[in-house]
Amino acid sequence: MTTIHYREVVCDGFNHAEIIDEHHSFDLKHFADACGQSPEWVLQLLEYDILDTRPEERIHQFFGDDVSRARRAYRLQRDFDASLSAVAMMLDLIDEVQQLRKQVRHMNVKDS
Repeated sequence: MTTIHYREVVCDGFNHAEIIDEHHSFDLKHFADACGQSPEWVLQLLEYDILDTRPEERIHQFFGDDVSRARRAYRLQRDFDASLSAVAMMLDLIDEVQQLRKQVRHMNVKDS
């Protein structure tokens, strides 16, 4: 299954959408730009394990699927005025709920 990520920017009433390939690799600066945040904020996401840990030689390499997680983290931080440690916990709980729902759907399909 292919996932397509996109970025939509609204500026002066005009919409601009950009497709982000989940296998495309970003360096720190370009990743921060794609997320609409600063490189320092992105490094904090790594520090709080909001983004998956990377090997030392690839610490500043990011992928398209990281963009959606970082944006979700930003929305949680903004909407709930939450610290990054709280955002990390919220994202872990959201991931767990999604996994449990997937398992329940799978069990329901098997029983049918």
